[in-house]
Amino acid sequence: MRIVLPALLSFLICGVHARAGVPQTTLHHRNFFYVGAQYVKQGDSTIMEGAMYVERLTPQHVTQPFPLLIIHGRGMTGTNFLNTPDGRRGWGDFFLSKGYEIYLIDQPARARSPFQAGVDGPQSTFDTYSIESRFTATGRFKFWPQATLHTQWPGNGSMGDPVFDAFYASTVPSLISEEETSVKMKNAGSSLLDKIGPVVLMTHSQAGALGWVLGDSRPDLVKSIVALEPVGPPFVNAIRPPVGPARPFGIAEIPITYDPPVSSPGDIKREVIDIGDSSLYTCFQQAEPARKLVNLMNIPTLVVTSEAGYHTIYDSCTVNYLEQAGVGVDHMRLEDVGIHGNGHMMFMEKNNIEIAELVEQWIAKTNAK
Repeated sequence: MRIVLPALLSFLICGVHARAGVPQTTLHHRNFFYVGAQYVKQGDSTIMEGAMYVERLTPQHVTQPFPLLIIHGRGMTGTNFLNTPDGRRGWGDFFLSKGYEIYLIDQPARARSPFQAGVDGPQSTFDTYSIESRFTATGRFKFWPQATLHTQWPGNGSMGDPVFDAFYASTVPSLISEEETSVKMKNAGSSLLDKIGPVVLMTHSQAGALGWVLGDSRPDLVKSIVALEPVGPPFVNAIRPPVGPARPFGIAEIPITYDPPVSSPGDIKREVIDIGDSSLYTCFQQAEPARKLVNLMNIPTLVVTSEAGYHTIYDSCTVNYLEQAGVGVDHMRLEDVGIHGNGHMMFMEKNNIEIAELVEQWIAKTNAK
């Protein structure tokens, strides 16, 4: 039997991809496994619930000290980071090319992480109007002042456009209850960290709250956090419905560790502050003296905000809340570093690799300390 050497195999794979019109990819090994599952009674027998799908991508040469664990946002899956809806190179391949091992997950009760009827709570699905108005064609709807600056989505962002159709086809139903999601993710995510060891944790949107929960649950195993437009602002939902109370523990739906300790959400006294355009949302911080998020204080954190996404309205409020609670945060506003026109799905947009390069530089610098 003739053995194909890795370099030749890489050449053959890339050659096939090039002929098929697919971007060349970094040579890597792929496998998958599940964590977090437990057996529960159903009728006269037993089923398994809470199992979370984990996809492991290992480049031919791992050169970075910690793998990258990426958690997608609401209605999405780990496929967000494999390639873009128009077939360009995604963040997954970019970080593989930089020597990072990558773990991609599907949140519990979603996509390849089985949803169990009668055990898991109700689900909801993003309709096309929600996707167009919030993510892909924001300039047409103008729901926030910066929405008209959105120029980086590939295609016109509307139903019937091939890129939009490809993206919308990748969306999936999600659990309606963010509290239920947080509990399931804390269980499965903590089990994953115990299995694979220390990581750089990257979250997007809804997963921002899950990142704070995992950092709090396993502070010694989360070496740094990159939060791409993390869900916010503290204590309330804004811009996107349902607008109203949310995240009763400030940045999380379920208890996280404060000092002095918090026995119930009412222990966290809050006050309104003015950051940004307060006519579009209510920004809260803690009333002084502020409790400290002691398990997150030693985890370096980067919050990334696009120029045109709805998070540009209130991410500063989330950053302020973290800083007041003792967390060391760098806030990268893309327009401040010369990157313009991006929206909430920045890692899929036309200049996605340019953004990835800046994020990777922060990760490399932070984890070299």
